[in-house]
Amino acid sequence: MAGILSNLRNAVITGFVLAILLAILYMLMGGAFDGNYTRFLFRWLHVLSGVMWIGLLWYFNFVQIPLMPSIPDDQKPAVGKHIAPKALWWFRWGAMSTIVTGLILAMLNGYIVNVLTLGAVDGFAIRNHVLLGIGMWMGIIMWFNVWFVIWPNQQKALNIDNKYPDLAPDAKAAAGRTAMLFSRTNTVLSIPMLFAMVAAQNL
Repeated sequence: MAGILSNLRNAVITGFVLAILLAILYMLMGGAFDGNYTRFLFRWLHVLSGVMWIGLLWYFNFVQIPLMPSIPDDQKPAVGKHIAPKALWWFRWGAMSTIVTGLILAMLNGYIVNVLTLGAVDGFAIRNHVLLGIGMWMGIIMWFNVWFVIWPNQQKALNIDNKYPDLAPDAKAAAGRTAMLFSRTNTVLSIPMLFAMVAAQNL
C-alpha cells in the first residue's frame, strides 16, 4: 500500500481502477452501458474536472496569494518557479476539461440551446434551464478568464518557460496584479455558479 500511496501516479491510477470496479459492480447489479450511463459518465467527469479546477482556484486565493507577502524573499522563488507553474498547468487544463465535459453533457441531455439562451427558447418556463444557464455562463466567463487573462499574465509575472526574461519589474508586478484580480473575480463567481448548478439539479 505504501508503494501506491507514495507515488501520485500510482495513487491516481488506483482511484480510477476502483471507479472501474464500481462500474463493473453496477453491471453485475443489472445496469447497462446505455445512453443514461453515458450521461452519468460525462457528469462524473465534469464534476471531477470541476473539483480540480475550483480546488486549485481556491488554493490560490485562500492559501498562496494571502501567504506570499509573509514568505521570506529568498524562499519566494520556490513558489514562483516550481509550485505555481505546475499548479497553473493543472488549473487551466482543469478549467478546459470542466467546460468541455459540461458542454458535452448539455448536448447529451438535449438542452444545450435551452441553457445557453438562459431558458429563452422555453419562454423562461423551465426553471432548471434558467438556473443551469446562469451557472454555465458563469463557468464560461471563468474559463475565459483563466485562459485569456490569468494564464497570460501569470506567464509574464512569473516568467514561466522563460518567455519574458527581459520584462521590467513594474510590468511583472502589473501582470501579477491583473492575474490576481481576475483570479479573485473567479473566486467570487464560483460561489453563485455552484449554487446555480446544484440548484438546477435539486430545486
